[in-house]
Formats: sequence, structure tokens, C-alpha cells
Amino acid sequence: MSRLAVRKTYKLYIGGAFPRSESGRSYAVTSPKGDFLANASRASRKDVRDAVVAARKAFPGWSGATAYNRGQILYRIAEMLEGRRAQFAEELGGGKKAALEAVDATVDRLVWYAGWSDKIASVHGTANPVAGPYFNLSSPEPTGVVAVVAPEDPLMGLISVVAPVIVTGNTCVVIAAERTPLPSITLAEVLATSDLPGGVVNVLTGHQRELAPWLAAHMDVNGLDLTGVSDADLALTCEQAAAENLKRVLRPSDEDWRAAPALTRMTRFLETKTVWHPMGA
Repeated sequence: MSRLAVRKTYKLYIGGAFPRSESGRSYAVTSPKGDFLANASRASRKDVRDAVVAARKAFPGWSGATAYNRGQILYRIAEMLEGRRAQFAEELGGGKKAALEAVDATVDRLVWYAGWSDKIASVHGTANPVAGPYFNLSSPEPTGVVAVVAPEDPLMGLISVVAPVIVTGNTCVVIAAERTPLPSITLAEVLATSDLPGGVVNVLTGHQRELAPWLAAHMDVNGLDLTGVSDADLALTCEQAAAENLKRVLRPSDEDWRAAPALTRMTRFLETKTVWHPMGA
């Protein structure tokens, strides 16, 4: 007898779990040729609120972890991603050789950010010269909960916007690429099994225009990365909503994800704390 294959159900990733959208909605994901691939959950405003709650709950523990520990966990994510190389290549499509190269580049990008975890404070912090009997030290601290609109590159682009946010101690809520969300949820399975605490990364699939404004306006979100927003009107709406509680905003950009990364994505969502300490006390 022939058997029916067990088809994968693509869900959301919130607080370390894989719930369906509370709305019960889904949308069809198709290949570039228009062939049906799967149904993905279509997140709602309630899912956005749940994801922000999970990210806020995870923030104290994640930001309080040592930088070395965060680097170890990112390296573990790279290990797990390497172990599922063939699966990701299949989901990316577009030719086996090119897909495998994309997965390899993503693993390398994760390792690069993992290496910066315990070094960014030395590079971005400073001892300030002052005229007086005291020290003046500035050091970077994470902003808090960051909302990220991921670019259409569903793996390399996604990791390139998420890794710099979390390696510095922030937590995040990610809106996955709308047309190619499947690798994002498979990546969430990697995150769930790689020692990353639940809630540090939360992945929502659905319509960007429906979800992004609610994240931009959410008063418990501290930063907003609009990299994946291609609609200028939507970007402007989100920026205006983000101004309500003075969120840090990274505006949309057309980046080459294969190019060598810079430190700016890490430093964008860092605050600088300055401490004065008297000498001789």
C-alpha cells in the first residue's frame, strides 16, 4: 500500500511554542511559478500582543545573561542550522547549489555575530576624559523589545536582521517575509532546540500591512526595524506611530545581504549608560 505523506503545518512561534493564529486564519504560500507549497498562519493583532508580552517577559533574563553565554547560544543556533542544511536548501529552492551556498553563508553570518557578543561593549563603550577626581565610564545596554520587519530574503536576510538585535541582549518580534515565510518557521524550529530561551525571538507570519502598524504603535516596543518594508506609505505610517513613545527606528533599506556586515545593526538598538564614580572613595 502507498502511504500519505505527513505534510508539515507551518505555525507561529511565540514564547518558545508553536501556536496557530488565534484568528484561525491562514494564507496560501506559492512558488515563484505559482505552484501551491503550503498554508501559513495569518497572524492577527492578538498574536502581535501575545508576541510582545512574550518578548518583554524574556527580556530580563536574556539581557542579564553574560555576553559570552549569548555568543555560545548563537553559535549553537549555527550548529543546528548546519545540521539541517539540506532541509533549508530544499525550502529555499532556486537551484540546489545556490540554495546550499545561501545556507552556508547564513551559518557563517551567525558565527560572525556570535563572535561579537563579548566584544561589542569594548568597542562601543569608553572611558571619558574628565577634569575632576572621578571616573566617567560609558557602556552599551540593550534597548529592550525590538519589532523587526524581515526582508524578502527568507533565511540570510532574516538572520542578518535578527542576529544583531538579540546578540546585544534585546528580544524581538519578527514579521517574516510575507511571500516566502516557510524557511522562517523552519528556522524557528532550530531556535526552539538550540538553548535560546523562549520569547527571545518570536516569529509571526502574515500580511505585513496588517501587522506592522500595530507593532509600530505598541507602547511596550522600544525599537522598530523597517528593513523589509517596501511600501513607502506603510513605512511612513509606521514611523509616525513609532514616534508616540520615541522608539528607535531603522528605516527601510535595500541591502546586499551577501556583503560583509557592519556593526551598525548592533549599535542601532543599544543605549549608552554613563556612570560617574569618585576616585579615592
